[in-house]
Amino acid sequence: MDYLNDTPNSRKNKHLNAYDRGQIALLHSEGLSPYAIGKRLGRASNTIRNELKRGTVSQIKGNKTVNIYFPDTGQRVYENNRKNCGPKFKLLACEDFIEHVLDEFYNLDHSLDSICGAAKRHNKFPDSEMVCTKTLYNYIDAGLLEIKNIDLPLKLKRSLKSNRVKQNKKKLGTSIEERPESVNDRSEFGHWEIDTVIGKKTKGEAALLTMTERTTRSQIIRKIADKTSHSVQETMTKLIKEAGDLFSTVFKSITSDNGSEFSELASIEEIVDTKVYYAHPYSSWERGTNERHNGLIRRFIPKGRSINEFSIEAIARVQNWCNNLPRKILGYLTPNEAFEDQLKQILYN
Repeated sequence: MDYLNDTPNSRKNKHLNAYDRGQIALLHSEGLSPYAIGKRLGRASNTIRNELKRGTVSQIKGNKTVNIYFPDTGQRVYENNRKNCGPKFKLLACEDFIEHVLDEFYNLDHSLDSICGAAKRHNKFPDSEMVCTKTLYNYIDAGLLEIKNIDLPLKLKRSLKSNRVKQNKKKLGTSIEERPESVNDRSEFGHWEIDTVIGKKTKGEAALLTMTERTTRSQIIRKIADKTSHSVQETMTKLIKEAGDLFSTVFKSITSDNGSEFSELASIEEIVDTKVYYAHPYSSWERGTNERHNGLIRRFIPKGRSINEFSIEAIARVQNWCNNLPRKILGYLTPNEAFEDQLKQILYN
């Protein structure tokens, strides 16, 4: 019986496979119509007609030309057609944008996402002449750009450290557990994370004191004589003098780890109206913003490289680069732009 009373389960948007084509060949050889074959296989009749047309070849038998459907032929034609499916590369239509990407990647060391996002935010190119960040990475994987995966600093495998728990850690000051929710959810400007970055692990080696504002991601980097509490306090005193009356407004709180270099940091609470919080031991994720930015600094000052080799001017250039890198989380504003917007609200509101 050619016609079935029940309605077959829908196979919409599912392509025919080699087994389906074998079934079509068998039923077609039995003389069933495309409509009847479609009913048997749960397919639209037009799908069967198109497949029969795709896989039918002409052969000569007994001085006569006959048309015969071969499932292998249908499969081969289908696979060839699929090679031409999908969107085509826009690479040639986006040459100016690609040149812009290469220029900022190599000359400014910006990430692909920050370049693409900033270009879109500032309308540097029409949408039709740009590609998205994912497409740029696809081009790199396909070898279509000069940039290689080895050139991408964060596209590398990193070994994970095992968790360590240490008891009886001395308490240096107010715990991060007492930090207000407005600090935790970044809804208020003026809350900073602080840390030190070292080069060589030798006595008397210079270090960097880094501070990152949690809302704007603005970064302060200062070269200090060594990784001691005295050097940290000396730098903080200079920073308080530089900021003047604005210090407690711009620096409402500072969160540090439990390193010995920050053992005296809480003493600034006696001088200015700034609260100091200490993270839990071995919990670097509680200062994740600062840790992430320290990773950016490592692009210029790798581990094991003496910080004594870098001048104050060189450190200032690294700070300037960090603060002028467009960030996706800021809507592709730079930390400098976001920080200036916050200062304007403080000064003029």
